[in-house]
This record gives sequence, C-alpha cells and structure tokens, in this order.
Amino acid sequence: QVQLVDTGGGLVQAGGSLRLSCTASGYTFGRYSMAWFRQAPGKEREFVAAISASGGSTFYTDSVKGRFTISRDNAKNTVYLQMNSLTPEDTAVFYCAATRRFPPGRSAYDFDSWGQGTQVTVSS
Repeated sequence: QVQLVDTGGGLVQAGGSLRLSCTASGYTFGRYSMAWFRQAPGKEREFVAAISASGGSTFYTDSVKGRFTISRDNAKNTVYLQMNSLTPEDTAVFYCAATRRFPPGRSAYDFDSWGQGTQVTVSS
C-alpha cells in the first residue's frame, strides 16, 4: 500500500524560505516520478514541480522557476521542495504525488497516489 507523508509546511514571512519533504513507503520509490502540487482556498489543485524517477529531469511551473527546487533522495525514499523568495501568492496546501509515468505530466489525473498535504502560509 502506497503511503506518502508530507511535512515541512508552516508560517513564513514574505521573502522567506521553507523546505517541504515527502517520505514514501509501500512501493519501490525509485521507479516513480514524483511531483508537488498546491491548492489555494477556492482554487483548483495546480502543478508546481516534478522530478523523474532517477532525479535526472525536473519540471516546474513558470511561477516558481528560479525560486523553487525539487530534489529527491532515493536511498531515503524522500522527495523535497525547497522554496525560496516566498510570496503571499504561494500560500496553499502543498501535496506530493507519485506516478509511474514519464514524463510525469502536469495534471492531477496523471498521478496515482497523494500525500495528505501540508499547509504553507506566507504573510506579507
């Protein structure tokens, strides 16, 4: 049974940084592409970033390029999202997700398993 546990959210001031982590269990982590999505109140869940199974390819939505970095440690079954230069517009619940697809896609429908989400709040 696939389990993804998201951690690392919190309250931060604009311009600050946070690092999210997602630890996986119940499957062969190194065979899955991983991604981060986010959902702000009243909005649809949107793609943020993805990384291939090996970590050799990464993908970002335009609004986070140059500020966010996705990475993974397959020995620790963990994917990370380093978020710098945060703005109030980044406030959302962030979810990690897993898929066997490559390229991993940018739609929530492309992903099979989800974490429970972690709240990120950026104050102005």
